[in-house]
Amino acid sequence: MSNPFEEVIRKAGTAIDPPFAKTLYAPSLEKMPPGGSVERDLAYGPHARHKLDVYRPLGAAPAGGYPVLIFLHGGGFLRGDKADRENFGRYFSRHGVLTIVPNYRLAPESRWPSGAEDAAGVFAWAREHATRRGGNPQHIVIAGESAGAAHVAAATLVKRFHPASGLRPAGIALISGVYNAGLELRAREQFGILTPDPRNEAYFGDDLSRHASMSTVDLIDADPVPMLISYAELDPPQMQVQSGELFARLVTRHGFNPQINVVAGHNHLTQVYSVNTGDESLSARLLKFVRDLES
Repeated sequence: MSNPFEEVIRKAGTAIDPPFAKTLYAPSLEKMPPGGSVERDLAYGPHARHKLDVYRPLGAAPAGGYPVLIFLHGGGFLRGDKADRENFGRYFSRHGVLTIVPNYRLAPESRWPSGAEDAAGVFAWAREHATRRGGNPQHIVIAGESAGAAHVAAATLVKRFHPASGLRPAGIALISGVYNAGLELRAREQFGILTPDPRNEAYFGDDLSRHASMSTVDLIDADPVPMLISYAELDPPQMQVQSGELFARLVTRHGFNPQINVVAGHNHLTQVYSVNTGDESLSARLLKFVRDLES
C-alpha cells in the first residue's frame, strides 16, 4: 500500500514534529497486525536503560535460523523508548525476522560515545543469545533511525567502539541519522536553523570546538560490509546532506558500496511511524535489504 497521508505530510513540510506524526498514525498503529511472541526488558548491560525486547516470528525457524534485525529508536539523543518502535518488532517478526529493539542511555546524563558503546553492546548480546531464540548469529543486521542511526554508524564504522570479540554485522541500515556533528555549526545560514541544536549539544557536549572530532564521517576505519543509507524526501536539509556526505565518503575513501534510498512522500518521523500500518514506503525496502543478505 502506498502512503495515504502524503498530501497532509507534504503540507506539514520538513519540521520534526512528534505530536503530528503520532496523531496521524495513532489509529493505524492501534490496529497494527501482530507479529510473533515477545520477550520484554531483557538486560544487555548494567544501566537501567540497558534493556531490550525480542520479537520472535511464529512457527519453526528455517534451517540456519531466522535473520536477525537490531533496530535502535531515535529521539534526538534526549528521549525515546523501545516501546515507541514496537511497530518495527511486530512488522519484521511477522515477516520472518527475529527482531531486537533496545533502549540505550540518553543525554544529558550520558554523552558521546555512550550510544555507540550501547549499540555495540546490543550486537554482542544478539550474537551470544540469538541462536537459542531461533536466530542466525551470522546474519545480524543492525539498523537505527535518527539518533539511533548516529549510534549505529559510530558503533559499526569506527573500530574503537567494536567489542573485543569484533563487530562485523551481515549488514548496516541507517535511516536519517547524524553523521557530522560539526556541520550545523558551519552551515546554519544555509540550513536556516539555529545552532547549536540543544539536542546535539546535550549529547556531544557544550564545547563546540570538539564537535567535529566526534563526527563519524571523519573517524571511519572499519572494513566494508553491505549497507543501506536511507533518508526521507521531506527530512530537514541537514539530515539529507549528512546522508549524502556519508555515502560519498564511504564510496570514495573507504571501499564501501552502500545502497542509497529516498523515502518518497514522508518526513523524518512519518517514515518510521508508517511501519506496520500497511504503508510500506520504508519497511519494504528495509525488509528487502535484510532478506537479500541471505542469498
